[in-house]
Amino acid sequence: MTPPPETGLPTAGPREATLGDHVLGQLRRLGATVGLSEADTALYGQILIGSLSGAAQRPLSLPPASPSFISDDHTPVEFSLACTPDAAPGLRVLVEPGCATSDMTDSARTGLKVIRAMATRWDFSTGQLDALEDLFFPASAEGPLALWYALDLRPGGVPGVKVYLNPSAAGTEHAAQTVQEALHRLGYGNAFTGLPQAAGYPFIALDLGTWKVPRVKVYLRHPRMSADDACALSRATSGPAEAAIRYFFNEATGATWPPEQEAEEMQRLLGRPTLTCHAFTNREAEPSGFTLHIPVRDYVRNDEEALVQAAALLTRFGMDPSILNRSLRALSRRHLADGVGLIAYLALAYERARPPRITAYLSSEAYAVRPPQEKRLLDELSAR
Repeated sequence: MTPPPETGLPTAGPREATLGDHVLGQLRRLGATVGLSEADTALYGQILIGSLSGAAQRPLSLPPASPSFISDDHTPVEFSLACTPDAAPGLRVLVEPGCATSDMTDSARTGLKVIRAMATRWDFSTGQLDALEDLFFPASAEGPLALWYALDLRPGGVPGVKVYLNPSAAGTEHAAQTVQEALHRLGYGNAFTGLPQAAGYPFIALDLGTWKVPRVKVYLRHPRMSADDACALSRATSGPAEAAIRYFFNEATGATWPPEQEAEEMQRLLGRPTLTCHAFTNREAEPSGFTLHIPVRDYVRNDEEALVQAAALLTRFGMDPSILNRSLRALSRRHLADGVGLIAYLALAYERARPPRITAYLSSEAYAVRPPQEKRLLDELSAR
């Protein structure tokens, strides 16, 4: 194995657990849970650890190398479990490769280097990413991210690769213009005008590598969303039925949390904003896919409650809920009632000519466990 590069970051002593130890152990256990071979899991683990560079050797007794916004505790890794009816679940991992760098400009350089190394390894083109480089990687880039990547961990050792870019890299005031120009350069000249109104544009994502139908995806932020709002946001052809979106929204968020919320406000989510994702393929103006992302960790008391709600959703949409329970146990041995955020998001996705998909986004919790919701509310009240 090639020794890690010199980064100036502290490395762990012989008995200290590191970030790399933590996430690699989780990946191995999750891989076994979803049926990946040991060889495939070992290969994907090597890629993951290598892309974290010196941060992988950083001891967990120290705080994160930088405030990665992939997760609440700033772990620069997140796992997700994608479920569809009558099919094995898919395991994915989201990574911030520039998490050990000093600023967003250096983070972008590191991320691009990692993606181009993957392109060489797995023989895919980075042409779409190259066409957007000046838009998303300015000389003085702003946060909260420069580049994240996700791997769809498939049997056979060749993953699907996704790249997530920050439309606010040149300033939040330019985010909408950046998204519009990116879609134009990628061949979707009329797509931007068809997107619903939103409060922000947190990501644009590109499918790279081996995908049957590669997508360009635009993510939108929606604070204070209601079930009625959610039902009105899809622009996808042959999109989801209103009843399915409404059921998902209500079940994922819970009907009566937080308990002190006034009745007239129960219609809207007052915590972390929801996200929607609008996917484009084949250069069409209308989206071919729609995803609703609910930040479930803000709308449950603890992960025990989140699991109950997720299991009900999986069952309702014809999917096996037991795989999620096993995956949570592969991630963490803590009691689910002792924290909230191990299940960070639940998402309902529709793509043209495909069955619906439910994805659970799972936190690594390398550095901290978010306290249960009731305890946190009491702590906040006592501090006033």
